[in-house]
Amino acid sequence: MNKLQKRITLLLLFLPLFGFLVYQLPPVKSRLEWRIAVWTEEIRRAINPPEEVVFVPSAGGSDPQSTEIAAQVTATLGAILDATATRSMETTPSPGPTDLPTETPTPTITPTTIPGAVTLTGIRHEYEQWNNCGPVTIGMQLSFWGWQGNQSVTAPVLKPNPRDKNVGPTELVEYVQEQTGFEAIYRVGGTSELLKQLVAAGFPTIVEKSLDVQGREDWVGHYSLISGFSDELGRFITQDSYIMADFPEPYDKLDGAWRSFNYTFIVTYPAERETELMAILGPLADWETANSIALARAEEEIAALTGQDQFFAWFNKGSSLVGLGDYAGAAAAYDTAFGVYAGLDPIVRPWRMIWYQHGPYVAYLQTGRYQDVIELADTALSTMGEQTVEETFYWRGLAREQLGDLSGAIADLRHAVELNVNYEEAVLELARLEA
Repeated sequence: MNKLQKRITLLLLFLPLFGFLVYQLPPVKSRLEWRIAVWTEEIRRAINPPEEVVFVPSAGGSDPQSTEIAAQVTATLGAILDATATRSMETTPSPGPTDLPTETPTPTITPTTIPGAVTLTGIRHEYEQWNNCGPVTIGMQLSFWGWQGNQSVTAPVLKPNPRDKNVGPTELVEYVQEQTGFEAIYRVGGTSELLKQLVAAGFPTIVEKSLDVQGREDWVGHYSLISGFSDELGRFITQDSYIMADFPEPYDKLDGAWRSFNYTFIVTYPAERETELMAILGPLADWETANSIALARAEEEIAALTGQDQFFAWFNKGSSLVGLGDYAGAAAAYDTAFGVYAGLDPIVRPWRMIWYQHGPYVAYLQTGRYQDVIELADTALSTMGEQTVEETFYWRGLAREQLGDLSGAIADLRHAVELNVNYEEAVLELARLEA
């Protein structure tokens, strides 16, 4: 081998190492990482289309000992349900199935005249890094109140694993309460009129919705910050971390995208403005009442809608019933939702749904349908190129424990904690099983 050949050989050997080192530079990695993830995802989807994967529930089948074990599951899930219903929102406990209100309250808004147009200023817009819409949007919302952090501050706490595909509303609320000195609340059952009322009163509001951008046909979850509106133009002004600052979104388009998350909204605020905020929220200030209102809306939409939107309505019914403690009713609603899903054209199936919303796991666990929990988790994992949704492993671990698979339960809980060391419920359950 002559000198030239040796140099070429050394160069060829060095190039991969050089490329790897360059890729590790933060400015380079931040620009390339998401593109590589997108390309990898496209290849995986071409080989194994996730939209063709369908979960088929057992439609009520349960373990023979489910009645006895259900009490144990209730205790196991107590920390989660408390975090949802009381810890982050200071409300009364959810009622049981026999305690549901016989009349559904009608949502009302504080009778204050809403201007025809409002634009809130002082919000620092920031574009999201890969799968970072939750951490970046909560930071944008807090910037309105003078908070100086950004996603470089929020993401390491909310997403210790940068590849995590989801940060839920409860996680965002708890972050605000525990890390920032501000208060936060999330509720379901919001309306466009309520969003206007909140913005008009000086409360920019986050909505959890689907992302609808040109060139993207598949359904994916997203957070967007409402910072203004114009009745004349019929649209909201949103601070969108994926699209742009001051992105105009028509009222009807937002309403349709919002439906897929049961009209969930998040408000942050200084503690001294809590009384004012609760007055604006009216009946939605109470967790139980908000779920009753959302339930009534879901039932109306079930009767009025078809296709993908009807799937969302059935799913929302299940989620609202989970919030009310009616787990049997919720499980039945989710069963129907998954049946509607199976009948959809694969191209419109929102196959990422269970990445973001975990109510079916709660409902099936609480009704002793442990195998359904496992199969639903397996279905969700099969749609992920990177299996980084820690809640999936957590719920599957709880179900495996109830079926006597202790080693499988521990493995799942360990993996959940590895994915998110701040996942308190998983840390506690793992410590209990390993004790």
